[in-house]
Amino acid sequence: MKLTDEQINMMKEDVCAELIALLMKDRHCTMSEAIDMLYNSDTYNRIQDQSTGLYYQSPGYTYAFLQQELLTGDYRKEMF
Repeated sequence: MKLTDEQINMMKEDVCAELIALLMKDRHCTMSEAIDMLYNSDTYNRIQDQSTGLYYQSPGYTYAFLQQELLTGDYRKEMF
């Protein structure tokens, strides 16, 4: 079964909403601040790029990339 563009966009929106909620909880920030953090990240760009497949991964998995990026400036760098 092939997903429609509408279904893929809905999945992207859902994972982004979950990431925003996680940022608000973990970083004790406002929704506006969390949205800014996510939308200005490379992780967000990777979610939007269908070729990465990141939009259909679990929010927890995707959040690990976002946390890494926020801590180190690059989702590929090791924290330690």
